[in-house]
Amino acid sequence: MSSLPFMLSALALMQTTPITEAGKAVHAEETARLANCLTLVETDPEAAYEDGLAWLSGGGRPGARHCTAVALIALGHPEEGAARLEDLANAPDAGGLEERALYLTKAGNAWLLAGAPEAALVTLDNALKLKPGETGLLKDRATARLSLEQWQLALNDLDAILEDTPGDVEALELRARARKELGQYDDALADIAMARSQLPDNIDLLVLRGDIREAARLAGN
Repeated sequence: MSSLPFMLSALALMQTTPITEAGKAVHAEETARLANCLTLVETDPEAAYEDGLAWLSGGGRPGARHCTAVALIALGHPEEGAARLEDLANAPDAGGLEERALYLTKAGNAWLLAGAPEAALVTLDNALKLKPGETGLLKDRATARLSLEQWQLALNDLDAILEDTPGDVEALELRARARKELGQYDDALADIAMARSQLPDNIDLLVLRGDIREAARLAGN
């Protein structure tokens, strides 16, 4: 798993190195090629992976490693893709904090996709060290914590999100799930009602509302 002190020291070293015009040109070319690769992943992940391999053969630039990792996830190999993204986040040439946080975020989501919430939690914790309080990361970590039955810790993350963005439907649904497991049925139903005020026909919200009501009935509430 990634080490924040190592990443910060590597970043500091990189920031002391002047960026030449040639370096800027390489970065621009890499950015464009990566954008094309990530677009291709959506429609033809196998072709994107092959393009990434060809790119890797030319020197293994960070964009090439990013491309192949994301393509692997799309091809049904989320564990390998996640591990590659974590390696990239820890690499001396990974880029700045934004890039490293992005790699860790994608790795965390890949671990969730792979059904490995423990690994996802470690990775997302590291990403949050780079981007404290970032809403998407908190939501992803809450999802991992729900999978691990860490109900109160998930609730803490979701409370933080909803304090800043009270109308976040996804966060409201996740918090309702946490509150249901904690026996906070009235609060859970209040979250569902707020979410349904925005998405009244959402099937998942309707099903969850029924689950909460049934849990409350069985609990004698």
